[in-house]
Amino acid sequence: MNLPFQDKKFVFLLLSVIVVIVLEILSLLGIHLPMPYAPFVFCTFIILIGHNVILNGFQSLIKFNFSSINLLMTIAVIAALYLGEYPEAAVVIVLYVLGERLEDIGLENSKSALDELIQSTPKTAFVKQLNKEIPIDQIEIGTIIKVKNGAIIPLDGKITFGECLIDQSAITGEPVAKEKQTGDSVFAGTLITNGYIEIETTKLSTDTTFAKIIQMTFEAGAAKSETQKFIQRFSKLYTPIIIGIAILIFTIPVFILGLDFNHWLKQAVTLLVIACPCALVISTPVAIYAAIGNASSRGALVKGGKYIEALADIQAIAVDKTRTITYGTPVVSDVFPLIGTSREELLSCTAGAEMFSEHPLAQAIITASKQEGFEPHIAQDFKSILGKGATAKCVVCQIDTVLVGKLEFIREYHDISEEVEAIVAQLSTEGKTSVVVSFGQGVAGIIGLTDEMKPDSRQAIQEIQEENISVIMLTGDTEKAAHFVARQVGITKVFGNLLPEQKSEEIKALLQQYDKVAMVGDGINDAPALALSTVGIAMGAAGSDTAIETANIALMNDQLSLIPFLIRLSKKTMKQIKANTFGAIITKLVFILLAVFGYSNLVLAIAADVGVTLIVILFSLNLMRFEKTKS
Repeated sequence: MNLPFQDKKFVFLLLSVIVVIVLEILSLLGIHLPMPYAPFVFCTFIILIGHNVILNGFQSLIKFNFSSINLLMTIAVIAALYLGEYPEAAVVIVLYVLGERLEDIGLENSKSALDELIQSTPKTAFVKQLNKEIPIDQIEIGTIIKVKNGAIIPLDGKITFGECLIDQSAITGEPVAKEKQTGDSVFAGTLITNGYIEIETTKLSTDTTFAKIIQMTFEAGAAKSETQKFIQRFSKLYTPIIIGIAILIFTIPVFILGLDFNHWLKQAVTLLVIACPCALVISTPVAIYAAIGNASSRGALVKGGKYIEALADIQAIAVDKTRTITYGTPVVSDVFPLIGTSREELLSCTAGAEMFSEHPLAQAIITASKQEGFEPHIAQDFKSILGKGATAKCVVCQIDTVLVGKLEFIREYHDISEEVEAIVAQLSTEGKTSVVVSFGQGVAGIIGLTDEMKPDSRQAIQEIQEENISVIMLTGDTEKAAHFVARQVGITKVFGNLLPEQKSEEIKALLQQYDKVAMVGDGINDAPALALSTVGIAMGAAGSDTAIETANIALMNDQLSLIPFLIRLSKKTMKQIKANTFGAIITKLVFILLAVFGYSNLVLAIAADVGVTLIVILFSLNLMRFEKTKS
């Protein structure tokens, strides 16, 4: 974050403020600059610092744009000069420009979560075939590029050679480096912390995941929250109304009641100064951009302020099971050796038979066998039977027919005992998949597989429910599998066996029941449901153009714990916006009433206005430090 004191323009303005305030204090003590130097000195400050404000104010007057804040300031300065209040005129313009600069610094800071990384992202890549650096916008898909240790990857692609550790925090927000090897996908903007790789590019520089994140983040301001839109509409009406009230404050006492001209002109000027809606206008965008920047740094791409606002009001969240609560990758959970078969024989022989299969269940069994130290046996004559299973010959065990597959497939070859039926039924009630294995002499064993649960799922669901938000599971998986997972994470309302269009129908029903509903899914199969929900949240969106483009919020990683964090961040943001708005309005009402009754003070009014603006900015920027862990 850039501190105000690191900004040269801010420092110059601050020094100017100190000078004019010192001169104002001396003036109040009766020590004045001698004439004609006073007008010259103070007008020099006004012209040097506030020339853009004055120029824009006159342009607004010519165009009859009475909603312009610059016009309001210009009138105030001219009136103060007419009254001979030279120090006050200088204070008005200098503090106003200082406030404007504070607003700019606030917005720049709240928008800058990716700025530093954007600047550090390489503009060239080393092309292997040409043996030289080439600008990344000239590199075609399919080009092999080299990336060495300590370098930032310039383009999305797949590793063709080498292995490394990659810091993907720029994309996913995860601080722990990931191991990558040949065949793995890598993203532009991520850092190689150890190793060397060669990459075959899969996207142009303008289409990389990182480029999309940058584009979406900086376009997020276009999707303004309803609060922001209301304040902007209000400010356009507010300024001309204030100018009208100021005219009345001056004309009624002077021309109708015959009161002092200069006194009531000063009250009118004071009203114009304090009524400047700087803090009010800045209250929402700084908070919104700070919240979006915070979310981006943790791997959550929020596409606009209106989704921050909507998420704060969510009453229910529908979640998919696969790749949301679970990883979507099967793992071996149970091994039941039968009829004298050892665990090693069951796993290694089954793994050998499955070596030629690309089915996820087969790969999970191979992985489990290797993890337990059992090398898969050499197999021959592999044959896959679609929808049923596979057969093979085990060379090591000298078994002519190894059968691996569903229970019904094995039933075609053997009688099934009650024990086998009971094991398969039990695994089914637990939402697990059964792979039944035969070595030609009945069922040699059963291997149970399950979709691996994400470690943070239960805690995340609990934290969402603690925010008084209902959680509903919508999944295409079986009812038994869905209910088993739901029980583990504490979800009581479950809908299983749903096709994508049926998920959409359920979202419509939930919207009728809860009014505002978020949907969390993988962004591909769940695209229709994500589009229908109040806020669509895509999990694990890194590398998925569909997920990034479809969802209102795209999570670049698989951390479900980001959901409750985003909810808390949204609620905190909306509370801050309300506090900002309320504080700004109360301050202005107090000084408007003082002006109406003739008791206002110009310098105090200016200080209060700038003070409120500064407080609003500082408290809003604090949202960038809002922590992920629940307080």
